[in-house]
Amino acid sequence: MTTRLYTGKGDDGTTGLLFGGRVPKDAAQPRACGAVDEAQATIGAARPLCGPDRAELDDQLIHVCRDLWVLMAELATLPEHHTKLTDGQTRVTSEMVRRIEELTDAVGAKFEPPSAFVVPGQTQLAAQLDIARTVVRRAEREAVAAAVDGSHVLPYLNRLSSLLWAQARWVEGEHLLSRDVD
Repeated sequence: MTTRLYTGKGDDGTTGLLFGGRVPKDAAQPRACGAVDEAQATIGAARPLCGPDRAELDDQLIHVCRDLWVLMAELATLPEHHTKLTDGQTRVTSEMVRRIEELTDAVGAKFEPPSAFVVPGQTQLAAQLDIARTVVRRAEREAVAAAVDGSHVLPYLNRLSSLLWAQARWVEGEHLLSRDVD
């Protein structure tokens, strides 16, 4: 027996949300979830570039991708259903934000920060991390309209873009090329 991978319920231009409700596909929640989904995919595209010598980075990226599932669950929930969310499973917590900050600090300690603008693309992996960083920044902008007051979604995305920048610089290592601004 073949399992259908589609329902057809969204053919009317709406999508279902976690814990109920349907909204137009261009509403704040699906727009934000879609942007975060794209960010997760671009982070995932960096993973095969890590290779065996970058297992630590690959582990970091896997952890972030799992966090983004939590973030998407929160964004895919109408405000009136937020009481049904579970910390760390369907709701982003301050602890998750703190872990990203600590990871960014640890990665930042692995390289000398550039003193000028960085020219992206010194390595394929660093370039992919920079692409992921820009997609996360867009996801953050989309999430502004969907995040509820008191949510940790925006701080998480903001810190995640910093982490991805630091990871890209760490990967570049001696290949880092900076340019002074005239």
